[in-house]
Amino acid sequence: MRTTRSVRELALLFQAAQARRTRLAANEVQRLWGQLDRANLSGSWNASVGPRIVRAITAGQLSSAAAADGYVDEVVGAEGADSDRAGRIRPEAFAGVAADGRSLDSLMLLSVITTKQGIGAGLSTDDAMMRGLQQALRLSSSEVTQAGRSAVGSSMVGQRTIQGYVRVVNPPACSRCVILAGKEYGWNKGFQRHPRCDCVHLPTTLVARRQHRGFIDPKDYFNSLSTAEQNRVFGLAGARAIREGADMAQIVNARRGMYTTTAYGRTVQATYEGATRRGAFYRQERRRAIDRGLVGPSGRGFQLRTPRLMPEEIFRLADSRDEAIAMLRRFGYLT
Repeated sequence: MRTTRSVRELALLFQAAQARRTRLAANEVQRLWGQLDRANLSGSWNASVGPRIVRAITAGQLSSAAAADGYVDEVVGAEGADSDRAGRIRPEAFAGVAADGRSLDSLMLLSVITTKQGIGAGLSTDDAMMRGLQQALRLSSSEVTQAGRSAVGSSMVGQRTIQGYVRVVNPPACSRCVILAGKEYGWNKGFQRHPRCDCVHLPTTLVARRQHRGFIDPKDYFNSLSTAEQNRVFGLAGARAIREGADMAQIVNARRGMYTTTAYGRTVQATYEGATRRGAFYRQERRRAIDRGLVGPSGRGFQLRTPRLMPEEIFRLADSRDEAIAMLRRFGYLT
């Protein structure tokens, strides 16, 4: 299937269409939620509202999944490649069940439980119902969206021309997603995401790989943000370090392994990220030890004893900008 649209246009159009499908399902869930009997939440859920909400979500999942083959095949056409379909998806296989394998009914019942817990904790009925509705909308939207993503992943496997996919980030985005913008993965690599993440697969053929990195460049995206937004998304110290030239991925990843320890005569914030034997900071420190003659040329016997400071700690310790830059470089945030 040849198309005159670019892969960028196809990705954006597909993303918008999936968002509409998710919104339609959420709208129906919200409408049905209003029909719950506040004096008999469980009874009205089991008798009518619950099954109808499950049907609405299932219909959304089915619609979302059914679009996958067309999207993948259009990308193949846009890249000028020949289709080599080994099979097509069964949309119904992605509908009627939650992404974690449980029934949709048991998943969505959590919103009723949340409502009843809120009432039991002293919330007004209106506030408790709103809390339950918000959870129901989050869950339903997530399930419809995930069905489409799973279907796209399966469709890529069935289309032999597709060799992998590019992660397309849809602004506004969190720091974890920003550093993965444009990253390429093999066809059999899972698409990791956090709750409410709206990144999408951009299938890619072998000949087209590495042609999409400019879709959203992480550094360009960072620079496009106001200082206030940079600080909000990446943290005050993290954004400052990036503005000083620090590696964005190092800054964001460091926060995964944050801990507090005692070093340099004070309590400091440090990170385990990059400090394992395969980590960049560990290798850098081992190289320093070799160069200083503290261990032999092979590095055997080296033990990392220096905690890798977080950017926040570096800024607290540094007496000048030059010292801060030197410390950012010392702890592996600057090249």
